[in-house]
Amino acid sequence: MTDPRHDIVDTAVAAGSFSTLVAAVTAAGLVETLKGAGPFTVFAPSDDAFAALPAGTVETLVKPENKDQLTAILLLHVIPGKVMAADVAGQVLDPATAGGATVHVDGTNGVTVDGAKVVTADIECTNGVIHVIDAVILPKA
Repeated sequence: MTDPRHDIVDTAVAAGSFSTLVAAVTAAGLVETLKGAGPFTVFAPSDDAFAALPAGTVETLVKPENKDQLTAILLLHVIPGKVMAADVAGQVLDPATAGGATVHVDGTNGVTVDGAKVVTADIECTNGVIHVIDAVILPKA
């Protein structure tokens, strides 16, 4: 799935398993940002990860009146810079996200991000890297 000829958005579209993420990025108005120069590290929840949210969550978040909340959630999944799995192996970090919050990255036993497990790592794109995760990262209460 590594595609160094396509940006993050086009790679996610081509993969076919991120239709919910792509719809959410579109609803939040972040497509142009994620097609930008970057580099970005994106923790991309699969469609299955979005499906595991409580019923109606995604439908509610993509409504125009919830754009700010949706944007905040999506930005939890983006870290400025290109961070490969090997860069965090054996480490515990709390990097800042594109939205200014922090996420807890634990690379001591595989890699998790705020508890979401990286199931596919290092999908290289022209403007960064995608790591597929098995859950949607939500803001800390």
